[in-house]
Amino acid sequence: MNTLGKEGEDRAVAFLKKKGYRILEKNYRTVFGEIDIIAKDGDVVVFIEVKTRADGAFGYPFEAVTERKREKIRKVALSFLKKLKREPPARFDVLSIRLEGGEKKIEHIRDAFEA
Repeated sequence: MNTLGKEGEDRAVAFLKKKGYRILEKNYRTVFGEIDIIAKDGDVVVFIEVKTRADGAFGYPFEAVTERKREKIRKVALSFLKKLKREPPARFDVLSIRLEGGEKKIEHIRDAFEA
């Protein structure tokens, strides 16, 4: 992972904790792919993709969560949920982070896509 991505994920974790989320996993990997953060928001298991950009030259960070990436995240999420003894409610969020001139702009997109 590059430095910008690591910084974005660290900021994402701090942001989520401030909102009361409990972090379960970071960089959770399976044969299907990887999910940046798995957290609990109350009783809901939240699978979170973090996208970070230094500026707007390549568009908004959330635009990089393509259908192909969403499909990988769905497969990894299903693998994670199968390991649990119960089937909790779940959702997919995207944290879009722009770091411009030392200033951070975080956009939290809840229910960004469906399973």
